Amino acid sequence: MELLGLSTLLLVVCVVFLLYALTQSSPNPGKARLPPGPTPLPVLGNILHLNGKKIFTSLVKLGEKYGPVYTVYMGMERVVVLYGYEAVKEALNDRGEEFSGRGHMPLLDKISNNGHGVVGSNGERWKQLRRFSLMTLRNFGMGKRSIEERIQEEASFLIEELRRTNGQPLNPTYYFSRAVSNVICSVVFGNRFEYEDKNFLRLLGLLNETFRGFSSVWGQMYNVYPKVFGKLPGPHNKLFDAIKGIKEFVSERVKMHQETLDLNSPRDFIDCFLIRMEQEKNMPDTEFHMDGILNTTFDMFDAGTETVSTTLRYCLMILLKHPDVEERLHQEIDRVVGRNRAPCIEDRSRMPYTDAVIHEVQRFIDLIPLGLPHKVTQDVEFRGYFIPKGTTIYPLLGSVLRDPKQFKNPNDFNPGHFLDNEGKFSKKDGFMPFSSGKRICAGEGLARMELFLFLTTILQNFTLKSAADREELDLTPEISGFGNIPRAYQLSFIPR
Repeated sequence: MELLGLSTLLLVVCVVFLLYALTQSSPNPGKARLPPGPTPLPVLGNILHLNGKKIFTSLVKLGEKYGPVYTVYMGMERVVVLYGYEAVKEALNDRGEEFSGRGHMPLLDKISNNGHGVVGSNGERWKQLRRFSLMTLRNFGMGKRSIEERIQEEASFLIEELRRTNGQPLNPTYYFSRAVSNVICSVVFGNRFEYEDKNFLRLLGLLNETFRGFSSVWGQMYNVYPKVFGKLPGPHNKLFDAIKGIKEFVSERVKMHQETLDLNSPRDFIDCFLIRMEQEKNMPDTEFHMDGILNTTFDMFDAGTETVSTTLRYCLMILLKHPDVEERLHQEIDRVVGRNRAPCIEDRSRMPYTDAVIHEVQRFIDLIPLGLPHKVTQDVEFRGYFIPKGTTIYPLLGSVLRDPKQFKNPNDFNPGHFLDNEGKFSKKDGFMPFSSGKRICAGEGLARMELFLFLTTILQNFTLKSAADREELDLTPEISGFGNIPRAYQLSFIPR
């Protein structure tokens, strides 16, 4: 459902009057040394400057007008936006501690039960949960041979599943989400799921619904006016139902683990968390409790499924659009890996073109263009402006990935952005799809392994064939909000 025509007008009128009744106040521009920005309207803030269907594009236009640091009002809330590589790097890397808070985002608050888990938490809670999560993931193979073997095994299951399609056109969405999700499931839940498991398929559908809901117009409106939209009917309620369904699944798995827990022999992430809960059960300030385990497990499962599977889906669409790139990938895979063994992570250093393509796909699709919101943990003097403690910060990762000072012709797909004159892989400082600094994605290493191993294994075994004319493939997102979601397409996997 979209906000169109008369429905749009009626909804806006209702929102304005409801907000006015609730607040009876206007945004206060604050101190004179705040970063510049468009003048906010009473109650509405700068909502009329922002296109709900193209929120990132709207923020880019404001950045071009007001500069790399500017202020907008999301309804009543003041937000400072960072635009371009230099401003984002200075904040997240050079002054990482000051910008390390998790900013206000009502949808994220709803998922995290007001700040539990790794993604939505702050302060000491965030530090403890992140430290524990990284340590536990490493203990269960993150960055080691054991997790590589899990990915290779899952890639082989995926290849067999694709062979059964006999070259018939298909939508790859759930093929990829099942394979990618099974990798994180084996770490978090201790087991993988069969591809036809109905509960598993339902769960993946809920994850997909959550990502789409976050990025929808209704999702954006809820983030601006949560008190109002939380009481209104609309598609955003499907998002809340999806979140509830995922949490119920996680809760059931936690209960199953509690019933079979061996304190001396942890099987997976949930067991490790339960053991820590037992160790700290008499500590009144512990962060290891039921809210913590449910929301941290949700974060791991959600982030470990949808982002990588969507990137793979977008990647193959790009390869259909650029068959010359696919052909060069086949050549490099055949030369380095051959056909008689599975690709491994050690191959990556000898496959600069493949590495460059994967980096360029992540840069070009710009999966999370706004980045997750940060906040300043103290009053900050930044580039001649004053940012009050607690202010939400949006570091526009998309503006970094498309910064023309970092990438020549940034709106074009070109693996050459990550290759030097000799054809060797060339790392770029502006490559920040996982964010940067203290809040960088905890699963970056796993995601990079998965993208390389899944893609090379697929192309080692298949040639891609589009069900539509190549010229008809549209690489612009179907939905562009919190995330960029690719349009639906079909392709055939032709055995090589």
